[in-house]
Amino acid sequence: MNMTHYMELLATNQPWNLLLFMGIPVVLAETLAITELYLLFTRNLNGWVHGVNRAAGITVGLYFIGVIAYLMTTAVLPITQAGEWRTAIDVIAVASYLIGGLPLIYIALQELGIVNQGASTEKKMKTHAICVALFLVFGHIAMIAGMLDPALLGFGAGAEDAMPMMHNH
Repeated sequence: MNMTHYMELLATNQPWNLLLFMGIPVVLAETLAITELYLLFTRNLNGWVHGVNRAAGITVGLYFIGVIAYLMTTAVLPITQAGEWRTAIDVIAVASYLIGGLPLIYIALQELGIVNQGASTEKKMKTHAICVALFLVFGHIAMIAGMLDPALLGFGAGAEDAMPMMHNH
């Protein structure tokens, strides 16, 4: 079976790429999402959960700045220049992953006081929740598209040609 560049990135250099591009950002983003739900329900913005939420938001946003810069220069631009995208499935997987990092960067910028400085606490919470939701949507699109075989849209050999059929003897 053929792989998207997204899946190839995660499968290469095991376990390091999986940890760097999936493990660390997902653990931070899930920590952000879980603490976000707690804060939305309790409105307790003075406890330790708020501190964890703030730290996770800043860390994952800054982390994604590095991830996006690295992948743009080492993967996206070279693949684009060489015309090596493996159909729209591949583009959707990689683009969704990178776009998913943007709302997390926005959360970090908000937490650092760079954007939404004059916004009310309620507006900031709303922005946080929307950004977490956007990350989850784009992250899941990236994972689903990333797991698809680009041969579905005509890349390389079809799945039936790439994988030998199992025969019962």
